[in-house]
Amino acid sequence: MKGRLPIGRSEEDPEEVYMSRASGPTIARWQLGRQLKAAREAAGITQIAIAEVLACSESKIYKIEAGDVGVGRGDLIVMLDRYGVTDEDRRTTIFDLQKQGKQRGWWSKYGTIPMNYSMYVGLESAAREVRNFELAIVPGLLQTEEYARAVASTAWPDDPGEVDRRVELRMARQACLAEDPPLKFWAIVDEAVLHRRPGGDAVMRRQLDHLTEVSTRPNVMLQVLPFSEGWHPGTSGSFSILDFDETVHSPVAYIESQAGDVYLERPEDMNRVTLTYTHLQTAALSARKSRDLIAAIAKDLA
Repeated sequence: MKGRLPIGRSEEDPEEVYMSRASGPTIARWQLGRQLKAAREAAGITQIAIAEVLACSESKIYKIEAGDVGVGRGDLIVMLDRYGVTDEDRRTTIFDLQKQGKQRGWWSKYGTIPMNYSMYVGLESAAREVRNFELAIVPGLLQTEEYARAVASTAWPDDPGEVDRRVELRMARQACLAEDPPLKFWAIVDEAVLHRRPGGDAVMRRQLDHLTEVSTRPNVMLQVLPFSEGWHPGTSGSFSILDFDETVHSPVAYIESQAGDVYLERPEDMNRVTLTYTHLQTAALSARKSRDLIAAIAKDLA
């Protein structure tokens, strides 16, 4: 689904807040959590106190306010009454957010996927800009279908059905680069990405040709970090920085690791990750030189 979707009103701006593209329940839950936390604090009520009223754990209140889980309409009514939220427009907005937070994301038609990945897809769909660094593989938004299938087949060698689902979802994610308004995508890849050949030489050559073409789009920036740079701050692993309209959410960093995926939001964490990305941008080849290198490697595979 394309277009602009109303997701609520912020306290700073009584006008409707909009987000582009369909992002599923993720952002709506975050918006709802922010509204509920602000209302609770304004009323001088603690998380423990409202948890006792709802006969639930304090951790559940924390998760609701963090946007990690949704909230039932009955509990929401009790919360708003306790917080003294009587303005009908504000209550209507909050109830709208609660409905959207209970909806299934567009990606649900591709079957059950891990919660962290599901959250990332929702955030990516709602983001204004994504800055991505990849150490080992081509960024998902820039993969060809056959390259994506080769990568997925390595991860699920004995489950062709899962491979099909993952590839279909990855291809569907790429729609955000063409929807209105298109996602701004800045990708930096280690040169090693260009030399690994999932699926063989022919698959990789077509993937490299695709990178050469897609990197000319006005909303896509692609840089290569050459081997000549030696060690760099990205050697610890891949990561993404997702930026949203200010009325939607503050920036979020997503870091992949063998110990589990991590989302960072604290200003000090974001400053560190952003500084790392800035260093990588400076060390990487320009967009033109990156495109020339990609084309040269593709030619060698011909």
